[in-house]
Order: sequence, then C-alpha cells, then structure tokens
Amino acid sequence: MTHASVALVLLDEMPFFEVGIACQVFRSVWADSAVPWYGLRLCSTVPGDVRLEFGFTLNAGHGFDALAGADTVVVPALPYAHVESDRPVPSGLTDALAAAHRAGARIVSLCTGAFALAAAGILDGRSAATHWMFADTLQRRYPEVRVDASVLYVDDGNVLSSAGRTAGLDLCLHIVRRDLGADVANRVARTMVVPAHRPGGQAQYVELAVPRTDGDGLGQVLQWAAARLDEPLTVTDLTRRARMSPRTFARRFTAHTGTTPSRWLLDQRLGRARVLLETTDLPVDQVSRRSGLGSAANLRRHFTRHVGVPPTDYRRAFRSRRP
Repeated sequence: MTHASVALVLLDEMPFFEVGIACQVFRSVWADSAVPWYGLRLCSTVPGDVRLEFGFTLNAGHGFDALAGADTVVVPALPYAHVESDRPVPSGLTDALAAAHRAGARIVSLCTGAFALAAAGILDGRSAATHWMFADTLQRRYPEVRVDASVLYVDDGNVLSSAGRTAGLDLCLHIVRRDLGADVANRVARTMVVPAHRPGGQAQYVELAVPRTDGDGLGQVLQWAAARLDEPLTVTDLTRRARMSPRTFARRFTAHTGTTPSRWLLDQRLGRARVLLETTDLPVDQVSRRSGLGSAANLRRHFTRHVGVPPTDYRRAFRSRRP
C-alpha cells in the first residue's frame, strides 16, 4: 500500500551518501505489511541512467516534470561543482522545484541540496540548515535565506532542510515520524541500527560526537536513564550514576551527545510522551507521569513549547492523518 509519493532528485556527479539515505528510508520497506509506505520515484533532467559520485549509476525513471505531481520532493546533496564554484543549479531543476512548491508539495533538502532550494527562491525569508562547512557560502550567495549552521535540521512546515551527512538521516526519520508516528519511525530506525530520534535543534558539530570507547560509562548511563524516564530523575542522579564531578559530567555529556544533560532528559521524556499519545488512550495526566514529566500541566507546558501544539491536539491530529 502507498502512503504518499516521494520524488528524489538525481544529478550527474551527485554525492552518493545522501541519495542512499533517502532511498533507504523511503523505499518500499513495508510493502508486505499493513503499514502503507511511500512510493519512491527517481527523477533527473531526462529519464535514464544517472552517473553519481564514485561511478555509481542509478536509473531515473522520470524527468523533472514528475516533481510537480509528488507529495514530497527530496533534493540530496548537490554535486560539489555546483557548491564550490559559481556553476549555477540547472534551471530545469529550479523551475521544477518552484512549480512543485507552488502545487503544494513538501520540499526537502539534505546537506547542500539547500543550494537548489535557495536558487529556486523557496528558502527566501526562511530558516534553513546545510552542512556547516558550506553555511557561509550559502548565506553569501543567497542573503535572503536565514542560514542556521548550528542545528541538525530545520522543519519549517512544508519546507525542511538538514545539515550534512547523517543529519539527512535524522531528517528523513523525522519526516516518517511526522507522517506515520513515532512507533513506525522507531521500527525503521531499529532496522537501520541508528538512534530513533535526534532533535533538530541538536548541535551538528560535536568534538566527540561518538566516543572512541565507552570507557567513561556515559553510554551505560544513557541506557540506564532511558529505562527509567518515568522516575523523578535529575541531572544530579545521572552525575552520581556516572561517578563524576558535576563539571566533568556536564563537559563529557555535551561532547558525547551535543546537548546538555537537562535538555537530553527533556527530549527523551517528550519522545516518550509522543509515543504514548500516539499508541495508547491513556489520559494526559497518566502520559505525563509515565514519561516523567509529573503533572498534566507540566506536560502541556513543555509539549506546547517544544512540539508546537498541546498534547490533546497532537493526539487528535496524529490520529486524523493516520492511515
């Protein structure tokens, strides 16, 4: 069963990594299950073989005219020649992107794909993410765009953009979560053996994003805390569990995760609350207790601030669009 159509843009010499991410997430992985999935179409200047970076070849079954009929259009990282030089983005692509945007399609860029969205005028006046190495270039070339080089991805409703490399995977999983719920997104993440959710506001550049070893015990502390979110955990509890001084723990935690201990705890609890709101009929006060946020009022305050809607509205909206 098909949930929605996704058009993936391909260009000659396009980096393979982000193309692979989009193909992996939006392919027909649930074709034999009860979960409707996405119909993925590959689109290029003209139908036919497209030679990507490192000599990989993919066959695009559609031209750029097929973008206008898609529910979602994904632009992976552009060929380096379009980013590192003044070579313009092909007008056929920018025209097709602009037409798809006007027709109501959701437009998504991964890494330097943001340059194509900016060239099409779609990012004018909007916040956007791209790889931190090219953020200054994007801002200089397209001054109407509000470039945010500090985040993993930006969700601006029907226009979304990610930072470089694995941040594109975070954004694709975020889209699945938005469309089909946290339970389905978590299943996809487990299949791909990746974290189920990294918030978009998390820093994209971390000195030790993945520690070389877990000799400091932080990985065990995170697992211990994630299994006890319904308990009144505090940063002090995590610090004691790690057997570190508060200053050392805070420094190592930020190096490990790219965020602070308190924000990590809140993000985990809000993620638990989302799952409970989507998959159970528990009253809001019980959802709040089971996610460790205490009172229903506290859940509503944090949920509204960070998710954008109250918990009851989120549950109603999710169930109204669930297949």
